[in-house]
Amino acid sequence: MPDVETYTFSHKEITEILIKASGVHEGKWMLQMNFGFSAGNFGPDDNSVSPGSITVVNQIGITRAKPGSPGSLVADAAEVNPSPST
Repeated sequence: MPDVETYTFSHKEITEILIKASGVHEGKWMLQMNFGFSAGNFGPDDNSVSPGSITVVNQIGITRAKPGSPGSLVADAAEVNPSPST
């Protein structure tokens, strides 16, 4: 059997993983990403320089979903990570 080299996840799957990792048991949550942007001149040599930009992902997290948020991006913590029975 070949070794697996890559796993991919949808936005909603990442949201569900982060809900579980955060120990959240209630509320509706969405994926949050904080980006950093920088502009500059880029090119392989001085004769091929062009203005451009770089975007980096600084942080990934979850945020409470607002009313009217797209349902396909929202995960309900009560369903994804129910409170343990006491």
